[in-house]
Amino acid sequence: MSKGYAEGPATEEAERRSEELERSRLDEAADFRSAVYGATADNRQAHFLGWVGEVDPDKLFASGKAWGLSVRRVNV
Repeated sequence: MSKGYAEGPATEEAERRSEELERSRLDEAADFRSAVYGATADNRQAHFLGWVGEVDPDKLFASGKAWGLSVRRVNV
């Protein structure tokens, strides 16, 4: 085996630790909210309409005021 290359359990452990560290960084650094996006008569491109809880996507669609709705997790 060449120097500098690990194999077997040592490599697997190092990869596992690296993945755990990356997940913990993402969890600590990111605060996500659910946002409603869709098109309206004023703007036919999908754009931010409001936060879930403040805007009800089902009622908004049923009213005909917006269409092509999606809920996206947004980092705030």
